[in-house]
Amino acid sequence: MTQESFELECDRLSHVVDATQFERLRWARTEGPMLARLVALLHSALDGREDFELTEEGTTGAVRRFILKVHSNRVMAVMIRLEPGRAVVAAEEIERSRYKLADPRPISDDFDVIDEQWMASALQQLFQRVHQ
Repeated sequence: MTQESFELECDRLSHVVDATQFERLRWARTEGPMLARLVALLHSALDGREDFELTEEGTTGAVRRFILKVHSNRVMAVMIRLEPGRAVVAAEEIERSRYKLADPRPISDDFDVIDEQWMASALQQLFQRVHQ
């Protein structure tokens, strides 16, 4: 028996005993840290840009949502979430913003390839969609 198969069996039994508690623990053990990594990459991509500000607003457990302000003007929401094995970054039009998005489709990729450059590229693509 390998350690991996033992862990899988422990997970299976935990799920059988209390599926709700198991999901909470599983999320905290795996997806929670993955989502935290994506948020850190988002903030890191905008470090040094004093004209850009991210404010967390409308976050739910599995989706982190930030309002992007540029020169104190509300521009759009940036949302980060996970899909099975994938990282997803999306933009959304917001109230009290005069800016619109040309394309609302999210940008996603395998979580294993996400790094600083990927996040900067994803944000660049989202920013290019903004117009008045």
